[in-house]
Amino acid sequence: MPRRSTTPRRSRTARGTARRWRDVRRQVDALDVATFAAVARTRSPLLDTTMPALTRAADRSVLWMAVAGLLTLLARGRGRRAAARGLAAIGVTSLLANQVSKRLHRRPRPSITQVPTRRLARRIPDSTSFPSGHSASAMAFAAAASAEMPALTVPLRALAGLVGFSRVATGAHYPSDVAAGFALGEAIAWLTTRAVPVERVNPLQDALAVHAGTPRPDGAGIALVINPRSGSGRAGRILPAVRRALPRLRVVELGAGDDYAEVIRATAADCEVLAVAGGDGTVQQAAEAARERGIPLAVLPAGTFNHFAKDLGMYPLSTAIAAIRAGTVAKVDLGEVNGKIFVNTASVGAYTDFVTIRERYEHRIGKPLAAVVAAVTTLGAARAVRVRVRDLDGETVDARFSLLFLGNGRYEPRGFAPVHRATLDDARLDLRVLGVSRLGSRARIFVDLFTGRISRNRRYQEFSDAEFDLELLGGPYRIARDGELGEEVDRLRARVLPRALTVIAPAASAR
Repeated sequence: MPRRSTTPRRSRTARGTARRWRDVRRQVDALDVATFAAVARTRSPLLDTTMPALTRAADRSVLWMAVAGLLTLLARGRGRRAAARGLAAIGVTSLLANQVSKRLHRRPRPSITQVPTRRLARRIPDSTSFPSGHSASAMAFAAAASAEMPALTVPLRALAGLVGFSRVATGAHYPSDVAAGFALGEAIAWLTTRAVPVERVNPLQDALAVHAGTPRPDGAGIALVINPRSGSGRAGRILPAVRRALPRLRVVELGAGDDYAEVIRATAADCEVLAVAGGDGTVQQAAEAARERGIPLAVLPAGTFNHFAKDLGMYPLSTAIAAIRAGTVAKVDLGEVNGKIFVNTASVGAYTDFVTIRERYEHRIGKPLAAVVAAVTTLGAARAVRVRVRDLDGETVDARFSLLFLGNGRYEPRGFAPVHRATLDDARLDLRVLGVSRLGSRARIFVDLFTGRISRNRRYQEFSDAEFDLELLGGPYRIARDGELGEEVDRLRARVLPRALTVIAPAASAR
């Protein structure tokens, strides 16, 4: 009678899997060696001259920094975003490829005896071979940058592919090293789009109903209120272009000691169209003045983030100027909380601490970087606050929050990194709350924020309605509207004001 094996089934399965994995590795290694040898035996003056030059250009990502510089110079706003996303992806990818993966996989470099001398890389690294750091960085930049500028997908990926091939042709890597590098770079680029979603320019397209108004080709009847210090001085820099395009436009500059609200109201009382160039807080005050006077508001993109201008389609500056000259108008919603309006967002809780920290650092390191510092600081120290939410139907929900976001209109994408609105006349408020308490939950939230999965976190909740009554249990707490700190409250009565503001907006064909 045959003896039954005493080896546990799980152990036999594990050994079988290990054997199959070793067989696959041997087959891949054999294919690697054969492909590497075939490329090395190829006699081509073109490869001998172009491949070493290309691989040298990609050393230390010099090639990609040059491409980033060109994008910044030639494509302006979207080019800057593409360059920044691409370089950020390279930074993360290079760290993982060179400092993590190469230390875990001790694969030796291929033998270069068959590679023609003229084709050899000038410098063969002494680090291990798997994966190819050059290939990983190349694909990370190409995939991340083309996420911002889809028109560059083919040329950037083709260039990345040539960089990867050059690593094989010059004897630095096996083909599978390059393939693994491409996969790593692609993954990191995808993660950047989850952590910081790609910002759509002029996302409204045909959603906003735009009507003919009074054309103003020379700017007659328009008064522009400008905060020259907004956007790290960007508002002041756009003024010459605006004056050239609209020579009869009247300009009112806000001074450091001015009462902004009073100056804006006085300006609105003496014009037919009120234009504004400044940050979100300045735009909010101008919107209130224009609504009170019943005149159109024209928003020029001159702040740091330009949320309202972009969601209107008034971006870039040339599009905004063309819309002002054409005089096309639309009606959009406003949010109101405790009797005061907001155009983008209102918030309480840790977000007000976020604003305070951001303002403390923005003059030293710039507003975008100061916003990152503020987010990390406030989320790390945030404590949960109880809130009772009552909607228009009278239904109540109790929640705990550390960050509370109230948007004028429904924002996209879901989660706690809202970027844009699909429309500005949907008569809805967007309420999102995120609770942070224990250290473990904070760590999980950091991971979910980075990977774009925060909307699946059980500590995140979102609601959409035309009106909310929020009781802040344990208050009062300071409220912020459009990034500007306001009064302390223990209750938020929020509602949408449908189509309450007339704005200058480009026709769909001009966007």
